[in-house]
Amino acid sequence: MASTPAPTTEDGKPGAHRWYVLSLLTLTSAFSVADRLVFGILVEDIKAAFQLSDFQLGLLGGAAFSLVYVLAGFPAARLADRSTRKNIVAAAISFWSLMTAACGMATGFWTLFMARTGVGVGEGCSGPSSQSLVADFFARHELAKAMGFLTLGSTIGTATGLIVGGQLAEWFDWRWAFILMGLPGLLIGAVLYLTVREPPRGRYAPKGTDMAQLPLGRTIMSLVTNRVFMGLALGWAVQIMIGYALAFWMAAVMLRQFPISTGDVGLYLGFTFLLGGIPGPILGGYVTHWLTLRDERWRAWLPGVVSLGCVVPLALSLTSSGFTAFLVWFGLAYAIYVASQAGILSGIQASVEPASRGFAVAIALFFNNLVGQALGLAVIGAVSDALTPTQGPSALAVAVFGVCLVSGLASMAIFAWTAAQMGPSGYLEKMREG
Repeated sequence: MASTPAPTTEDGKPGAHRWYVLSLLTLTSAFSVADRLVFGILVEDIKAAFQLSDFQLGLLGGAAFSLVYVLAGFPAARLADRSTRKNIVAAAISFWSLMTAACGMATGFWTLFMARTGVGVGEGCSGPSSQSLVADFFARHELAKAMGFLTLGSTIGTATGLIVGGQLAEWFDWRWAFILMGLPGLLIGAVLYLTVREPPRGRYAPKGTDMAQLPLGRTIMSLVTNRVFMGLALGWAVQIMIGYALAFWMAAVMLRQFPISTGDVGLYLGFTFLLGGIPGPILGGYVTHWLTLRDERWRAWLPGVVSLGCVVPLALSLTSSGFTAFLVWFGLAYAIYVASQAGILSGIQASVEPASRGFAVAIALFFNNLVGQALGLAVIGAVSDALTPTQGPSALAVAVFGVCLVSGLASMAIFAWTAAQMGPSGYLEKMREG
C-alpha cells in the first residue's frame, strides 16, 4: 500500500504533523505499558484468587508476555522496514487491548497465562514501527529529544496502570480493572489509522544511502556485527531489569510493608511515577542532545552513569520505615533511571542504516524482554520465595534491591565498553571513514 507523504514546510522539513504523530505514538506507548503493567497493582488480588506463588506471578508478569512479544516482534519489524508503519501500530494496539480485556475473564493460572501471551503478541508488533516512524519525522540532531518525549509514554503508562487499575480494582474488582483498561486502545487504534500520514522512509539519511531492504540474512549479519548497536541493545536489556522491577514489584512491596489499601497504593505510587518519570526523560533527552553535539559517545556514557546512580536512592527507599520517605526516595530513583532512555533509543537508531531500523529495534527488544522482563521478574520472584522464611514481608524488597544492584553494575560496564567502540561523531560515520 502506497504511503501519503507527511506534510512539510516550505524548506522541506516536516511541519506540525510530526509533533501530532509523536504525541499519538507517546499515547500508544503509554497504553502499551499500562496494559502490560496494570498486572502489578492487581498482583496481590490475583495471588489470593488463584493461590499463586511469587515465582508464578513473576512468570505471568514476565515470561507469559515476553516470550511471544519477542517472537512477534521479528516479522512485525521486517514488515515495518518495507510497509506502512502506522497501519501496523494501529492494528497492534487494537489487538493487545482486546487481549488485556480477556485477562479479566481468566479462570486460573493457565488461562491468565494465555491471555497475557495475547497482550505480548500485540505489543511486540508496535515498538519497531513506532521508533522507526519517529526516526523519519525528526533529524538526527533532534532525535534524542524526540525519543525522550516518546519515553514519557512508559512513565505515563506505568502511572496510569497503577492509578486507574488500583481505583478500578477497588470500585469493582481486579477482573473489571483488566476489562476497562483494555477499551481505550481500540479508539486510539482507529485514530492512528485514520489520521497519521506515513513519512518518506529514510528522510534524514545521508545522500547516497541505499534504502532498499537487505535480505534477511544480511540484515541480521549487519546488525550482530555492529558493535555499538549490540552494546546498546545488551546494555539496555540488563539495565531495564531495574525498570521492570520498579514498575512490576513496587506496588506489592508497599502492600507488604505498609498498612494501606490497593487503591491508595496505586494512587500514591502512580503519582510518584509521574513526578519522577516526567521530568526524568525530558531532562535526559535535552542533556543527551547537548552532550552528543560535542561527543556522540555520551549516548552510551550517560546511560551507564545513571544506571548505577539510581540504585543509591532506591536503597534508601526500600529501607525507609516511613511511607513519605519511601515515596520521595523512590521518585528520585525513578527520575534518575528514566533519564537514560533517550540516549539508548536515539543511539540505536543513529547506529544502524535506515532500512534496518525496525529490525534493529526488534533485536533490541528481544534481549530487552527476555533478560529484563522474563528473567528479571522471575528471578526476583524466586529470590523472594526463598527469602520469605527468614525475611518475612521484607523478602520481596531485598530481592528487588539485589537484582537492581547487579543490573546497575553490569549495565554500566557494558555501556562503558560500547562507548569505547564509538567515535566522537558516531559509529556509522566512523565505519564509513574507515
